[in-house]
Amino acid sequence: MGKRVLLIEDEPNIIEAISFILSRDGWSVATHANGHDAVDKVTAHAPDLLILDVMLPGKSGFEILRELREAEPTRGLPVLMLTARGQTKDREMAERAGVSRFMTKPFSNADVLDAVRELVAV
Repeated sequence: MGKRVLLIEDEPNIIEAISFILSRDGWSVATHANGHDAVDKVTAHAPDLLILDVMLPGKSGFEILRELREAEPTRGLPVLMLTARGQTKDREMAERAGVSRFMTKPFSNADVLDAVRELVAV
């Protein structure tokens, strides 16, 4: 059985692209499109990896990540954060919040696969 990834992203094209890339590599991909109840979705799905967008409706990826790091069950969950905002301050905020890996959009399929494989040894 493949590893489970939860993708929290609100852009349909990115959802489709990442879902396709990871499914083809043997991952089971669940998706969610808003930040408001994202922490509940992570807890309910118990994924092996979370791919998290920064700019989401309802709550930012930074806020979600901080909440996940404060909760015992999700404290060690590998999190790959995606953002169109790749400024140094965004990267630093992600690191302070406890991100495992930070990637800017646009990204290549190979970069996503490499990051995912690195974060979760399959």
